[in-house]
Amino acid sequence: MERKKPVTERSVGRVEWAVVPSSIGPLLLAATDRGLVSVVFHADGRARERALERLAGALGGELVESASGRLAEPIRQLAAYFDGGLRSFDVKLDWTLVTGFNRQVLRELADGVPYGTVVGYGDLARRVGQPAAAQAVGAAMGSNPLPVVVPCHRVVESDGGIGGFGGGLETKRRLLALEGVLPEPLF
Repeated sequence: MERKKPVTERSVGRVEWAVVPSSIGPLLLAATDRGLVSVVFHADGRARERALERLAGALGGELVESASGRLAEPIRQLAAYFDGGLRSFDVKLDWTLVTGFNRQVLRELADGVPYGTVVGYGDLARRVGQPAAAQAVGAAMGSNPLPVVVPCHRVVESDGGIGGFGGGLETKRRLLALEGVLPEPLF
């Protein structure tokens, strides 16, 4: 499926996308020549169409369905992660869809919160030099265009609560169980 979009000042050129299966449901992945730019949960039917419309509007350029090329390595690494064989992603990331404080927080999360660990919203705020910004950290997690790869599922409430999650709380629980932070669900 090819979607042409006029080239604009913000255009990143060709954007390759694909929907891939995972243990938490279908994921839509998109990449520019700079790297992986988007991961979208529950990407079937209308959710996929909305995600592609948002990407076209935000990135400009041409959206081309392709599971090879730019997406081959992210797809391989995500499959290895969901199979339990990968603990750290090593793919180029395109940060075009996130700016300012949110980008700073997400970069710290990607670099400083390893597999199998969690961090509180307030702790993450302190790590980026904004100790009073726990709620803003929550907003940054909600705007994360690269979930799983930039592991916003590893951010929890300081009182031990699981916190919110754009992919749904069940998805967050399953990701934390995969990493050994929570027990596997009984059913």
